[in-house]
Amino acid sequence: MQHRTRRLIRWLALPVAFALAAAPALAQTWPTQPIKIVAPFPPGGTVDQFSRMLQPHLQNALGQSIIIENRAGASGSIGTAAVAKSPPDGNTWVFVFDTHGVNPSLIPNMPFDTLKDLAPVMLIGTGAMVITAHSTTPYKSYAELLQAARSKPGSINYGSIGSGSLAHLAMTSLGSQLKVEWTHVPYKGGGPLATDGAAGHVPVTMATYALWAPHLASGRIRALAVTSPARMKQLPDVPTLAESGSPGFEAQAWWGVLAPAGTPQPIIARMNAELAKSLKIPAVQERLVQMGVDVASSTPDELGKFVANEVAKWGKVVRDHKIKAGE
Repeated sequence: MQHRTRRLIRWLALPVAFALAAAPALAQTWPTQPIKIVAPFPPGGTVDQFSRMLQPHLQNALGQSIIIENRAGASGSIGTAAVAKSPPDGNTWVFVFDTHGVNPSLIPNMPFDTLKDLAPVMLIGTGAMVITAHSTTPYKSYAELLQAARSKPGSINYGSIGSGSLAHLAMTSLGSQLKVEWTHVPYKGGGPLATDGAAGHVPVTMATYALWAPHLASGRIRALAVTSPARMKQLPDVPTLAESGSPGFEAQAWWGVLAPAGTPQPIIARMNAELAKSLKIPAVQERLVQMGVDVASSTPDELGKFVANEVAKWGKVVRDHKIKAGE
């Protein structure tokens, strides 16, 4: 009897042993065909820029062509939904932005579960957002902007990358805290926002430093305040919102890579490793510093916990302020 039991245990353990033995081989043989990375925002925004910045390095490392597909709409949820529904074979990935943590609370009947239908791969990094004003406006400081908004409620139009974006929620929270009313002008991604903001078609914006860096350098756009907990080394003379009447206020943008749930862990581990190597390339590091990005280069588990925390944190803001998609 004991002999039969031991033989049964050995027989049941065989599939596990084979799987463990095959895992390293799977990671080494993958990929066997071109890889698609979905950037769920229009060209020109930071998600698009980051995807294309890493594209050639990942191609060299993985030995396959990498196709960047811009699939924009609904604060990044349309492109992300397409990836969530893709086969979990390591051939499709998505590069998400901070809206990913907001969408579950904002968009009704999303066609995928943010925490269950996607596998975390890496938190690429975080970065401060900046409240800016076009050089043609009279606002030369955050205090002047607040004074103008208070003197005529609703008269200040500000742009963000979209309804429910982190910038939208941050400005809503600030307005509530400071008893200030401003009018939100949502765009469909960073590219369109940058085009209109640089041209002065929207006088005030909140967006990532990464998006505005070249226009800030040219003087076309003025930085009034930053959302990071400390001043940025790129903008040492620009105060934080915490310094400017909102103690403890912090709202940082973030970028991450995800895969369809069920993607084999050896493949996720290899993609994580190749992303980490790419982020250490001096030219990439220099570019990210210029864009004000603090590189995280996280593990998959760390990104999973980070996303869950973002969903909980910003979901509360959406509910407390009764924010609806499209507002």
